[in-house]
Amino acid sequence: MSSISLRLPESLHKKARDLAKKENTSINQFVSSALAEKISAITTEEYIQTRAGRASKAKFRKALAKVKNTSANEIDL
Repeated sequence: MSSISLRLPESLHKKARDLAKKENTSINQFVSSALAEKISAITTEEYIQTRAGRASKAKFRKALAKVKNTSANEIDL
């Protein structure tokens, strides 16, 4: 585990402290979890953009053409 010195606006620090207390966790754990969530969101977006860059409309249409053409189930209407 490593440590980091972080400067925060007082209002953000207070909000993080209050939310950590409400969640019954330490402010360190709260901030660590928030950072992990943000990193996950950014890396997921990058992954999706990379995958989208490899997309092919022709391959999509070819795959879609293999799907049987049926009416929707009553529950789906």
